[in-house]
Amino acid sequence: MASASAASLRKIPTQARAKERFERILAAARALIEESGSEHMKMSDVAASAGVPIGSVYQYFPDKSAIITTLAQRIMDQVSQGLTQAMQDVGSLEEAERALMSTLADYYHLFLAEPVARDIWFGMQADKALHELDMEDSRANGDIVYQKLKKLIPRKDWKRLETACFLIMQLSGMAVRLAVAVERKEADRIMAVYQDMIRRELISAYDPD
Repeated sequence: MASASAASLRKIPTQARAKERFERILAAARALIEESGSEHMKMSDVAASAGVPIGSVYQYFPDKSAIITTLAQRIMDQVSQGLTQAMQDVGSLEEAERALMSTLADYYHLFLAEPVARDIWFGMQADKALHELDMEDSRANGDIVYQKLKKLIPRKDWKRLETACFLIMQLSGMAVRLAVAVERKEADRIMAVYQDMIRRELISAYDPD
């Protein structure tokens, strides 16, 4: 199945020169968003910053939303790959807890370090395409966790676990967005409380000890 970002593109580059131009356009968009926010970004500004004709931008992206969606998908892919790698060798609930805490910390620090990620996610709820992409991503990440944890708990708890994994992945984005919007000490407390919530719902609830 094609990703949401691929579906939003007019054309996917295949030749080396086209790929280079495509990446230049995205790099220009990232720089503009970091400088003044996505709400002020214009397609003409992207073209000028990338040093390409405006037609080259429209060749791939039908509108500004398609550029932002593509950038969002790349961030999501980065987080998903990190989660997959962290969960890869999990063989116990204790290992699962360490993997989840590590992934959440990486996610938090990504938002602290990436103005573009913050800008995109703060506008998530107002953009239907981005909101649907976020939900799809949460479900996919939830399934990564679920497929590992289901092997460690009784079958009777699988359905609850599946729902909890989806919910936790969706709430993770909300928790991180809240944390980066407040003062750092309060943000760290928010993340600590959220870590406790994850432990209760995905680890302690199934740990016989």
